[in-house]
Amino acid sequence: MESIWTAETEIRKREPLAEDLETQAVVIGAGLAGMLTAYYLEQAGIQAVVLEADRIGSGQTKNTTAKITSQHGLVYDRLIRTFGHSMAKHYAQANEAAIEEYERLVLELGIDCDFVRCPAYLYSQEETVLLKRETEAAKRLGIIASFDTRSELPFPVAGVTKFEGQARFQPLKFLEKLGERVTVHEQTKALKVEGNQVITDRGRITAKHIVFAAHFPFANMPGYYFARMYQERSYVVALEGAGALEGMYLGIDPGGLSFRPQGELLLLGGGSHRTGLNKGGGKYEMLRSKAADLYPDCRESASWSAQDCVTLDGIPYIGCFSRREPEWYVATGFGKWGMTSSMVSARVLTALIAGKDCPEADIFSPKRRFTMQAAKELAIHSGHTVKGLAKHILPAGTGEVIPNCPHMGCRLEWNMDEDSYDCPCHGSRFDKKGRLLDGPAQTDCQRRKGAAQR
Repeated sequence: MESIWTAETEIRKREPLAEDLETQAVVIGAGLAGMLTAYYLEQAGIQAVVLEADRIGSGQTKNTTAKITSQHGLVYDRLIRTFGHSMAKHYAQANEAAIEEYERLVLELGIDCDFVRCPAYLYSQEETVLLKRETEAAKRLGIIASFDTRSELPFPVAGVTKFEGQARFQPLKFLEKLGERVTVHEQTKALKVEGNQVITDRGRITAKHIVFAAHFPFANMPGYYFARMYQERSYVVALEGAGALEGMYLGIDPGGLSFRPQGELLLLGGGSHRTGLNKGGGKYEMLRSKAADLYPDCRESASWSAQDCVTLDGIPYIGCFSRREPEWYVATGFGKWGMTSSMVSARVLTALIAGKDCPEADIFSPKRRFTMQAAKELAIHSGHTVKGLAKHILPAGTGEVIPNCPHMGCRLEWNMDEDSYDCPCHGSRFDKKGRLLDGPAQTDCQRRKGAAQR
């Protein structure tokens, strides 16, 4: 299953790393976050090289629903209560500025990527209190927001929160053009990082600054990001004949759906679950059933899924990787908001590396204070990890693959919707032959002796 972005975009290949080299900054990961970071570093006069294990945009960027928005669910009321008005405003300002910067780049570089300004909505069929509270919080932070009881959706709503001036685009078309201004070595896998060196399967790169921008950091220590995040999967069907929407909609009720127009198509999303917890499957069928109920004359043209890193407090980790490695940097934990967070990451990390003032860095810092919400999520996350590790000692079945994750040994679970082995501890994924699909694992699953190699 491939996204509509992949089906209509072909990015030219780049050569692998040919020899050891030295540079000022090396960025690991050629998704949108890594490519934007390298671009802005170069604009700041800092030589940067990007390493990509596969192809440009071949990771999570190709599977996004490509919303560029500062509306990230019910976030602003919680941020004000948890971190205070000043830090909450930094979050709002950084994300609003990201939308403006995308538009500036699209116009300045002449990128044809279907960039469209449009409103973004949160909706509920059940209540209005949370929506009204979120609307007022956003307005206090300088966002143009309003509450209403009307919507374009094909069912009644109790209310909607509207953010003006948000955007959507075609991410791979954007990345294709941006990539012409960035030095990238594809098919070059970073194996480990030691001090100021990145050791790859094709040589070493020595750099003063090292940026981890490959979705989920593969280095377990320092930083311990494997204990500070988990991963979620969600599902999308692209529909023809579903009618036109002006805005983008996200439901806040349990099981709420996402609606996002793209040309003549409507992207219907939902079915989120923690990676590794989908034994029963049925997520695509759920979306197809909803589509048939809401749009009886629609036709499915594509379907795909996405994987998102979620931090304990729901805010990305963008900044210094660890106190022990002050020249390592990280951009991860974007949740469902990878496009906007990629731009925020690029601008924050460039400022930090260039030694410039960046007030917004406080709310995204991996060293920010530990909240009560984070403590609760840590307990839940730890429970899943303990359960996955405990299963490791049980017999592992009789298939071709030994279903233990090579990352930290957790027992993998079968995902019927995607024919994949998924790790409920940290989110690594493997196909039915045990080949790596998603990290933080770096190697394929171990195969049983005598299993056929194909």
